[in-house]
Amino acid sequence: MTRATLGDVLQPALRDRYAVGGLVCLGWEDARAYVRAAEAETLPLILQAGPSCRAHTPLPVLGAMFRTLADAATVPVVAHLDHAITLDECRDALDAGFTSVMYDGSRKPLQQNIDETAAAAVMAHTAGASCEGEIGFVGYAAGEDSSGTLPPDAARFARATKIDAMAISVGNTHLQQRQESPLDEAHIRAIEAVTDVPLVIHGGSGVPPAQRSTLARTSNICKFNIGTELRMAFGSALRDVLAGDPGIFDRVAILGGTELSLEQAARAVLRALAPREE
Repeated sequence: MTRATLGDVLQPALRDRYAVGGLVCLGWEDARAYVRAAEAETLPLILQAGPSCRAHTPLPVLGAMFRTLADAATVPVVAHLDHAITLDECRDALDAGFTSVMYDGSRKPLQQNIDETAAAAVMAHTAGASCEGEIGFVGYAAGEDSSGTLPPDAARFARATKIDAMAISVGNTHLQQRQESPLDEAHIRAIEAVTDVPLVIHGGSGVPPAQRSTLARTSNICKFNIGTELRMAFGSALRDVLAGDPGIFDRVAILGGTELSLEQAARAVLRALAPREE
């Protein structure tokens, strides 16, 4: 069995200076491709089920799917609930076999975020799972603006919640389609100076890959969430499959034809976050 928690994969990353990919899944084909990519690179992996995924597929189905992939994998695989906004969602995910939950109270007042995230962490730890929280607010492309993480708030949040990983807002934005938004490294260093909790970057698709690699190996950022970049790779692969055979109609054949391209894209993402080769 290779099911893992965030603590299992992020503490070694923090110690040895690398980061783990939190790859956002929308279905079986991409999740399977990501596990194959992690196995090919011999790296740990975090499979993530976000709100859009959960709107399409029920949590118990996702839990069973992630567990099936993790149990057959040759590398550690975390089954992670991304952006839960209620404690009930966290409880349902844990009941469904997820090994990690992210409680997102970032839109709420600081003390409320602390209290609710702490409750999610207790729930997760009691179940033998892990918990990620967010302090500051990571905005959305063509949507809500970000609100940067204040270092004193980050220190208080990490200390009071006892979370296993802390998502921060340091120039990152969700759903960016171009890799043109470098992170504020001075801001990251200021947060690192007040807490040693592994840090997480949401909206990693918008961060230039070279900076991802540098920060993975020189900072306390131990997890980059990558979704849009891989969804774009899927869209491109799907168009190629359909254009290559105008008569193709079978869903299994169509989606199966995208997996190699997705695996290759995921391998590139994971490899860029891996430990530096000696």
